[in-house]
Amino acid sequence: MFEGQPQAELDALFKQNPEFRQLYHHHKELDKKVLDAELGVLPIDDTTLSRMKREKLAAKDRLSLMYQALAH
Repeated sequence: MFEGQPQAELDALFKQNPEFRQLYHHHKELDKKVLDAELGVLPIDDTTLSRMKREKLAAKDRLSLMYQALAH
């Protein structure tokens, strides 16, 4: 998420809004765990995987809203 954005722009947002930074890192952590679970590296049940995917999507939606508000 936000891979196309310049790192300097993200760094400025991180400094401007600690909640954005925390949520961004939480989203990245969930993304890695979901990927690991789908690859079979992280053994978790389907219910937990579904919950993690919903949480990741909610974080992405919140980040998008925050980004639009902060960047413009």
